[in-house]
Amino acid sequence: MPHAVDFDTVSTVGLESSPVAPALAGLRANEARYFKNKYDHVFTVEPASDAGPTIDWVARILKEERGIEISARPLEATAFEVENIRMAYVFYENGLSINVMYTLEDSGKRAVGFKLSDGMEVPAELSSFKFARQKSKLAGTIRGSYFVIKNEY
Repeated sequence: MPHAVDFDTVSTVGLESSPVAPALAGLRANEARYFKNKYDHVFTVEPASDAGPTIDWVARILKEERGIEISARPLEATAFEVENIRMAYVFYENGLSINVMYTLEDSGKRAVGFKLSDGMEVPAELSSFKFARQKSKLAGTIRGSYFVIKNEY
């Protein structure tokens, strides 16, 4: 069952099996606050078991663009459109969050973003990326990286 992510009261619901559940919940809440403030969009997530097409789309882009296969188990995902941008997020048990920003116009920006929850190690499959740090009141220190999507999906 999809549920809206509350960024006023951070909850680990749906993320309890993660060893960094509070930090991952903060990261998820940070994303929810961003989309509410920037686009007035309510960020909802659903269990991975109900989000197969979204998880498969993200996995396909990772595999075809960079040969990346994420070994961690997905816990939750979401997909939505705001201002002609298709967005997808997958939150993984190890504390990783992957998002795809895919502008629907041919000339638009398209990228995959990685965010690491506070307290997690860089997954081996992402070891070639450089991660920048940012502070978040909701998530502590977030480490992030990205790559530009070159093909059509």
